[in-house]
Amino acid sequence: MAGTFEIVNAEEDAFYFRLTAEDGTLVAVSPRFKTLRGVVAGINAVRENAATGLVVNRSRRELASG
Repeated sequence: MAGTFEIVNAEEDAFYFRLTAEDGTLVAVSPRFKTLRGVVAGINAVRENAATGLVVNRSRRELASG
């Protein structure tokens, strides 16, 4: 099973989404959106771009190979 996008009311006129893994682990939290349509567009953008997104290591450590 894939992760789950949950749409949440942030305030009276704002929304955000949470992405959780199958085991319930919180993976990501979006910024706030003013409209429900905006939060859905944000979810769709993540769905379209996440699988092909580049990984950029901005830490001070090297990634382990393999």
